[in-house]
Amino acid sequence: MDIRSRNNVVRTEPKDGPILMLAHGFGCDQNMWRLLVPALAEHHEVVLFDYVGAGRSRVGEWHEERYSSLDGYARDVLEICDELDLRDVVFVGHSVSAMVGVLAAAAAPERFSALVMVGPSPRYIDDAGYHGGFSAADIDELLDSLESNYLGWSAAMAPAIMGNPDRPELGQELTDSFCTVDPEIARTFARATFLSDNRADLPGVSVPTLILECAEDIIAPREVGAYVHAAIPGSRLVTLDATGHCPQLSAPRATGQAILDFLGGR
Repeated sequence: MDIRSRNNVVRTEPKDGPILMLAHGFGCDQNMWRLLVPALAEHHEVVLFDYVGAGRSRVGEWHEERYSSLDGYARDVLEICDELDLRDVVFVGHSVSAMVGVLAAAAAPERFSALVMVGPSPRYIDDAGYHGGFSAADIDELLDSLESNYLGWSAAMAPAIMGNPDRPELGQELTDSFCTVDPEIARTFARATFLSDNRADLPGVSVPTLILECAEDIIAPREVGAYVHAAIPGSRLVTLDATGHCPQLSAPRATGQAILDFLGGR
């Protein structure tokens, strides 16, 4: 199997030091990182990819059984690392991919030297003593709406997720990204995302970890960032002066600088 073609893998020029592997979130593809890549690539080799079913990946390789849990996405990451023989990887995961990175690093710790979590959430549904930001009824309604009218759901939800109403072009970009995904694939990924619970995996993270949160984010509120920070030993939490769930688009300079500062200070 040609993993590079399957996952539309792109590499920048090799550099000394750790390799940055950028992983997109639900409904997106590697294009979401484009404003961050130039600054990061000045100092590090950057590896970009699309999960199977997203972007310019080989959609024919998508199978519901594999991608109905986050383990399937972690397998994509690990197979790319094996194919390219990547070592000393700093895995930068946006949204649900932050937890994909946790799973991948646990499965192959020899591959990864650090994690960067951008807007992470180990569980979206509130639980006793835990505020995830959504009730079980909220998530049921979200999934029902997505499954019954995916394009309508995308048009309504993407601007709210982006969270920058004064910059409607950002919300439109996320809407357009959502709408390029096959609805069946989107439904499966959404259920894997919003019904996941990776809280028990966090204390096992043993590599240096940066948690990046936005000052306002309806998907991953600050209580969640504080929880992840407390659960991962020795982690660093940085609150960006940004709103919404996609700071790589809404605040790329601050996001990139926070990552570079973390790598410089390890």
